[in-house]
Amino acid sequence: MSVSAPPATLPRLLTGMTSSGAMTLDHHFEIHGALPALARRRRDSALALVNELERSGLRGRGGAAFPTAVKVTAVAAARGRAVVVANGCEGEPASHKDRLLLERLPHLVIDGALLVAHAVDAGEVVIAVDEQATRAARATDKALRERSDLSRGAPRVRLVTVPSGYVSGQEAAIVNFLNGGPAKPTGGPTPIFERGVKGRPTLMNNVETLAHVALIARHGAAWFRALGAYGEPGSTLVTLGGAVAQPGVFEIEMGASIASLVDAAGGPTAQLRAFMVGGYAGTWVPADIGYQLPLSPDELREFGASLGAGIVFALPSTACPVAELAFVARWLSGQSAGQCGPCVYGLEAIAAALEQVRVGVGGEGTLAQIRRWAALASGRGACAHPDGVARFITSGTEVFAEELVDHAHRGPCAGCVQRHLLPTPVAPTAQRAT
Repeated sequence: MSVSAPPATLPRLLTGMTSSGAMTLDHHFEIHGALPALARRRRDSALALVNELERSGLRGRGGAAFPTAVKVTAVAAARGRAVVVANGCEGEPASHKDRLLLERLPHLVIDGALLVAHAVDAGEVVIAVDEQATRAARATDKALRERSDLSRGAPRVRLVTVPSGYVSGQEAAIVNFLNGGPAKPTGGPTPIFERGVKGRPTLMNNVETLAHVALIARHGAAWFRALGAYGEPGSTLVTLGGAVAQPGVFEIEMGASIASLVDAAGGPTAQLRAFMVGGYAGTWVPADIGYQLPLSPDELREFGASLGAGIVFALPSTACPVAELAFVARWLSGQSAGQCGPCVYGLEAIAAALEQVRVGVGGEGTLAQIRRWAALASGRGACAHPDGVARFITSGTEVFAEELVDHAHRGPCAGCVQRHLLPTPVAPTAQRAT
């Protein structure tokens, strides 16, 4: 299954990436080598890939961290011609890793998508990209046009742009959009590995996950496991933002500390108050604790945190955390799919209450209401959106308790008038596919 492996060091995914422009197909094969030859019998090569993925311990890099081999096996066992979806929508405003892969290294993603498509006998591959990620879409389209081999026995591969929105990148939302509906998550009794796009078994993977598949197929599970820990092997991409000298996307060894990530970015540019880990569905961690935290799902879980879609944001002490919380809560409430009470009414109420605390209208009783409403919203939504917002807000009320109480009694502080640091792009309302 493997070819001569490069040294088990970093970078891996980002090897050969230039400062601008997408890697060409010729350069891609020069750096990574051709894809391994597939067995004449599809079942044999599919089994070989699944076994290698299982031995590698690769988990999804889109946020759920589900074992990749299990997903592939489930779709391969389902009845009907499968569809593979490469999810590059990246609805998290603080994340840029998937966009970077599609802009600079699209052939690595296409390789991975074709490999899993072969493994599950898919007749179609869809690469889903946020409609506002125009450079990523152009680079991916150009890469597909370079792949003349796609017309000879390979599954049909097409690029689809999905309406922007925080929930548009959810698995169910993409399937709903590809089936002609709005890019909103829908609940259903049948999992997509049985019945997804066009009613067919559907395998959906984050584009970073597929890029890892492309390297594991070339170099093997042992090479992949040479970095990271036994239970959490390999490398991962992390978007680091906030008060650091060189914010951006970094490839790190699984389990590397936040301190080492900040050092790789040139160090902090101010005293740090806290780290946001995992994005807007993630958790706040005080800076003194966060510096020592390993970016490992198991280690983060002990603090009620997760790496999510690979996001760390360094909040400086000069920023007002209450204003940041209120600002993002308002934006998140506006990103609701509008399908259930906890999302439509619960998130709106939480956002309004946080703004009252920020301006000093709501007292400590309002803070207690926020915590109570967040607990009520969690676990009751039609999708995971209320859960993520509740986690983000609840951890914020714990980490920034002192600042929240101060605002409740005294109103806005000097930091409230500063420009907001946490990104909240304006995205158009989800539309129906045509």
